[in-house]
Amino acid sequence: MAEIEPIADKVVSYFYALLFVRNPGLRALFPAAMDTQRDRLFKALLTAAEHADDTATLTAYLSQLGRGHRKYGTLPTHYPAVGECLIGALSRYAPQTWSDAAEAAWVRVYTTVSQIMIDAAAEDERTSPAWWQAEIVSHEVRTPDIAVLTLRPDQPYPFLAGQYASVETPWWPRTWRNYSFSCAPRADGLLSFHVKAVPAGWVSGALVHRARPGDVIRLGPPAGSMTVDHSTDDGMLCLGGGTGIAPIKALVEDVARHGRSRPVEVFYGARHHDDLYDIDTMLRLQKTHPWLSVRPVVSDGPTLGLSGQLPQVVRKYGPWNAYDAFLSGPPGMVRSGVDTLVGIGIPSHRIRHDSIDELTASATG
Repeated sequence: MAEIEPIADKVVSYFYALLFVRNPGLRALFPAAMDTQRDRLFKALLTAAEHADDTATLTAYLSQLGRGHRKYGTLPTHYPAVGECLIGALSRYAPQTWSDAAEAAWVRVYTTVSQIMIDAAAEDERTSPAWWQAEIVSHEVRTPDIAVLTLRPDQPYPFLAGQYASVETPWWPRTWRNYSFSCAPRADGLLSFHVKAVPAGWVSGALVHRARPGDVIRLGPPAGSMTVDHSTDDGMLCLGGGTGIAPIKALVEDVARHGRSRPVEVFYGARHHDDLYDIDTMLRLQKTHPWLSVRPVVSDGPTLGLSGQLPQVVRKYGPWNAYDAFLSGPPGMVRSGVDTLVGIGIPSHRIRHDSIDELTASATG
């Protein structure tokens, strides 16, 4: 791992070159632009190898990957080809550390990895489709680059508030990006997302600027563990930056739906006051639920709320050491937020947020 890390780009490129030359039929499973998907697949393989001795973590991580890969059309017969090309790439670019023993170890690891993913996909296939079709029933433009989409899936979509789904549009086939649900599960089965169009973002740009009611998109299975533990009445500290307010709103709805009063403190951050595109919704929720407090935070320019960087503003309030924390927003905000919360006494196991890798991938698409 140490040997290939400085030249990871070369290793990844060679891996995919081998894969597609030896197995040209597999190219159709991947998007036209390979950048994001290429890096994520190879990173997943290496991450799995790093946790090879931690069975519980490995199984949880790979089972979710196995279920998620069904939407790409991945079959059990594809795994050996990927394994052979992984070994080929590693052996070529790690000549100083590669040996018969190293190869045998990688074969053992990859055999375990692939079997966990295959088994998880097979189990998931018994009860769930590989993807859901969802019709856009409402498309509300909130700012020049943010839209709120309401969707009607073609069959029941089971998810938890705080989770996210991968989304594919008809305009960019096989290109998937993750978006958090902005609602708790609803009786009418409708789903909603908040989407911000990012520069050169194929999926986000299409969803904000091109999508209209009546268009049909595809959803992968729900994922993510930023969910509420309803067995406790402990307070909840929620930090939502930008469109990261979407899953925070879903968590608030989830608490209200379960009918148990617990203090929920929401800090809603944005760069400028006009970027607080969903503040009216959050303030209406605050008026409805006496256990909810919503504080807008603006980092640049005048505001009717609080001024400063979101994590630093949160530090001034509290104490928070008895609260469960939930963070959603840009990767940099989540990283600094976690550091701040740990620094003021919140145990790391009580801090929940989506994977930084998933956040980074979504922020670029």
